Amino acid sequence: MDEMEEELKCPVCGSFYREPIILPCSHNICLACARNILVQTPDAESPQSSRASGSGVSDYDYLDLDKMSLYSEADSGYGSYGGFVSAPTTPCQKSPNGVRHHLLPHPGSLTPIPRNSCITCPQCHRSLILDDRGLRGFPKNRVLEGVVDRYQQSKAAALKCQLCEKSPKEATVMCEQCDVFYCDPCRLRCHPPRGPLAKHRLVPPAQGRISRRASPRKISTCTEHELENLSMYCVQCKMPVCYQCLEEGKHGTHEVKALGAMWKLHKGQLSQALNGLSDRATEAKEFLVQLKNMVQHIQENGVEFEACLVAQCDALIDALNRRKAQLLSQVNKEHEHKLKVVRDQISHCTVKLRQTTGLMEYCLEVIKENDPSGFLQISDALIRRVHMTESQWGKGTLTPRMTSDFDLTLDSGPLLQTIHQLDFVQMKVPAAPMLQLEECCTQNNSATLSWKQPPLSTIAVDGYILELDDGNGGPFREVYVGTETICTVDGLHFNSTYKSRVKAFNASGIFLQCNFTSSNLYLLVLCGVCKIMIIASHLAVVDIINTKNLMVHISLCAVAWFTFDPASAHPDIIFSNDNLTVSCNSYDDRVVLGNTAFSRGVHYWEMTVDRYDNHPDPAFGIARSDVLKDVMLGKDDKAWAMTDGGITKGATIGVLLDFTRGILIFLVNDEQQGPVAFEGLEGAYYPAISLNRNVQVTLHTGLPIPDFYTPGEADPTGSVC
Repeated sequence: MDEMEEELKCPVCGSFYREPIILPCSHNICLACARNILVQTPDAESPQSSRASGSGVSDYDYLDLDKMSLYSEADSGYGSYGGFVSAPTTPCQKSPNGVRHHLLPHPGSLTPIPRNSCITCPQCHRSLILDDRGLRGFPKNRVLEGVVDRYQQSKAAALKCQLCEKSPKEATVMCEQCDVFYCDPCRLRCHPPRGPLAKHRLVPPAQGRISRRASPRKISTCTEHELENLSMYCVQCKMPVCYQCLEEGKHGTHEVKALGAMWKLHKGQLSQALNGLSDRATEAKEFLVQLKNMVQHIQENGVEFEACLVAQCDALIDALNRRKAQLLSQVNKEHEHKLKVVRDQISHCTVKLRQTTGLMEYCLEVIKENDPSGFLQISDALIRRVHMTESQWGKGTLTPRMTSDFDLTLDSGPLLQTIHQLDFVQMKVPAAPMLQLEECCTQNNSATLSWKQPPLSTIAVDGYILELDDGNGGPFREVYVGTETICTVDGLHFNSTYKSRVKAFNASGIFLQCNFTSSNLYLLVLCGVCKIMIIASHLAVVDIINTKNLMVHISLCAVAWFTFDPASAHPDIIFSNDNLTVSCNSYDDRVVLGNTAFSRGVHYWEMTVDRYDNHPDPAFGIARSDVLKDVMLGKDDKAWAMTDGGITKGATIGVLLDFTRGILIFLVNDEQQGPVAFEGLEGAYYPAISLNRNVQVTLHTGLPIPDFYTPGEADPTGSVC
């Protein structure tokens, strides 16, 4: 009941309603608050005349007012609403709902209401002028007053169990028949739900307290005739009235009904309206649960995403540290190389300088000798040594072989730019496609599959991949890749069951969700099992049965419906009857094929001879797609046919093709023509005939297998087959 509290508070004072009255706009307000927000208009003139004359604009703030009073004798009293006039000296107060109201100076709540007063609803801001009755003209909301009283009583101190011996516990239920409050232990001990007590009604303690204190229903009196009880209801005015109101003729032309009947009617209408509102409230609660679950999921996903982000950044930092170590190693190598070169040069120069210095000192000592002959004996050799040593200190010898600078520059600009551009992208693997059952169907040996993205999915999809198996539980193969969401697959085998799946993909990859054999590809496709039934329109009806797996099984027709194929026929062939009847305009034999190929199962079709002149010798059978079209059927190695067998006008030729045993059988007028005609048939074959201008044939398809034939027999006998 806590949610109801806001409904029980006055929009002006913010407290629980006290003596609430009903305004014509159906909103409620305390009687005292209504007195506080009354506004008095000038006594000298009406708002309309003042506005027309333009006088008093600086003294009064005029709003539009309707000329009609609150009640009239002709209608319900819900007069049209206009504005109100306020005096500039009236103090201003702001209500809890943000509406400013001008307060009339009044010493007490019983102050007589001035003439020309108006009131504005604090909720919808509709205004009206009061008539001579003032606020007494508004009906009191006794129902709201009773609800407020009950609510305040239920908020009182918690009720205690009446059967607890020591320290009574808080009561949890009250028995309406026993008129006793129980706690849970005492209820189980003293009021078990069996025997006669099982029929007692247990209610919450607050409801029980209200039922205890419930007083007899007060009889409301008329607002115009205070001594008269309200006993009737005016349908046009939508208000209760008394007999005196009816006698005075105020509602003479209105439809009036009994108060009790309208009470029950409106209670039923309110209950019915509450049912719809209750459904919306239930949906809102479920939606709130969903939102709360989303909050939890967001928190979990946030933690997971933060961990992923930290891991990604740590990986970048680790990669940067590894690269840093590699670069530092390169710098160290360069550093060691420079030091080695310089140190080698220092060592070399030191040795050479020592030798030069020794030679110089030796030459100086030789110069000091006074023996000319001895000097001349060695002077030439010393001069040569000095010149040779000097030449060794030639150009480049005293130049450093290595600079002290490091000729390495780290180009970090692109990396820094990439780091600054590092951001999140809204690219994820697309969600799983959803099946559109209303657009999925099969026709003959073709299947149409349709899908779409989930309604709330905002992830871009670049395309879809549709895959089918071979109808025998084999591997999947792609049959469509593109952006369309509907695809028709032709050339499927009759009486076969295919599995199919659809995958959505974009630049981030293909949606992965559940396992299928050894792959992790999401298996959508048509969530259900398709059962096929043939109807007269040659279309297959698909009955979708929901299954827990995400694989669809597409079961095709057990019998084939097909026609002759104009696209592959010889140009001399003439088609009619929706391509079911053929003839020829040439005397030579011409071949026409059916528009459906068979490679699996057992199939049977018939052809009736409509015209047969001059023994034209037509041929009936099967052929491959590349059969010759301008010779009799069976003359090459691409066709298998029957050319004679007592065919006449009106004859019916039946062709039975059984791929389970690889045989072909012919029938004429339901009689088998000899034993098995052909054996060892494998591959794909089309129904075929050859004819000339003396023959006309009509095709009949979708026929069941003849009763005499049982598919899968080991070796049919001549009498049976």
